[in-house]
Amino acid sequence: MLSADETYASLAGAWRLMLGKADGLRLLDLSADGFWNSFFAIVVAAPALIVGWVGLANEIGDPDAFAGRFGMLIRLATVDIGSWVLPLVALALVAPRAGIGGRFVHYVVASNWASAIIAWMMLPSALIRLFVPSTNGLAGLVSLFLFALSMALTWRMTNATIGKGAAVGTAVFAGMFVVSLAVLFALQALLGISIPSSAAS
Repeated sequence: MLSADETYASLAGAWRLMLGKADGLRLLDLSADGFWNSFFAIVVAAPALIVGWVGLANEIGDPDAFAGRFGMLIRLATVDIGSWVLPLVALALVAPRAGIGGRFVHYVVASNWASAIIAWMMLPSALIRLFVPSTNGLAGLVSLFLFALSMALTWRMTNATIGKGAAVGTAVFAGMFVVSLAVLFALQALLGISIPSSAAS
């Protein structure tokens, strides 16, 4: 388990990368231990993610059965964690062939900590969903705005971390986005999760 100072430094480094500042890499531990420790970011993100899972489980789970809602929450957690980790596994397989093998560790460490920041950034949307019906226009607007902001920051983080120019960085960003969506939809189908369009907004 990382110390508070190590966690803060990692988050600060990721945030600088999300602002397009390549010097954020200096704050990240890019050693083998740092690579594996970066997955501690999932624990850092967990409280914010749980709020989103609870809100969505309340909407699409059995409203009259706690066990049904809890089971749905576990499935939603599985989908989110899978969508976080599995695209990184896919990148590990293609990175050497794509000419970015030397930046794979940099990207994984930065991406993990950036994902934790984004999870907390999306918390207002999750809180609104928890207390306001998903059909409410405000909930949809806040979700859309925060999603667009998170994509812009992730794109900047990717470019700064890969360090091979905007074209390569954009290709990595687009590829990871597509793979993440594919994993998300595949896991939802595998686990029998059907999210209505009103809840997905």
